[in-house]
Amino acid sequence: MPIINTSQGVGGILNSFKSLMDGVEKITFVGTPGFCTPFAELLGFVVRDRKLVFVPNLDFEKARSISMAPEGMQLGEPADAHAGAVVLLGGLAMPKIGTAPEKAREIAEKVLEGSEKRKVIGVCFQSMFMQQKWDEVISFDYIINADLAVEVLES
Repeated sequence: MPIINTSQGVGGILNSFKSLMDGVEKITFVGTPGFCTPFAELLGFVVRDRKLVFVPNLDFEKARSISMAPEGMQLGEPADAHAGAVVLLGGLAMPKIGTAPEKAREIAEKVLEGSEKRKVIGVCFQSMFMQQKWDEVISFDYIINADLAVEVLES
């Protein structure tokens, strides 16, 4: 896949994601509970004017709405996971999670059933989708791939 944009930091991830969601009214995030949930909420913040849903562990029936609350973005009531865009989060591809890319492709297709504007977006860190070869199984329209540099400072 060719690189179409580069940026830095959390703002770069959020701005890139928001631009990819132009024209999409409903977005469903699919990821692991705990690890991916905060990333869905973070990404959801920049598109909070849309309908947002989170599907934990590929379990379509356990989909929950994501909405803005006084405390920030929160998972809410059960929701219909069908949407115009599906965002697969990189935590699913981590080897210790054990999710097969074929199963993720199936849930992405289920989310997009009946949608005319079908977008499949991947959001990962450290090239997780490429390392685990998910990009060879899933026809992503776009992948947002970020790197993390960590420094622990002591004063």
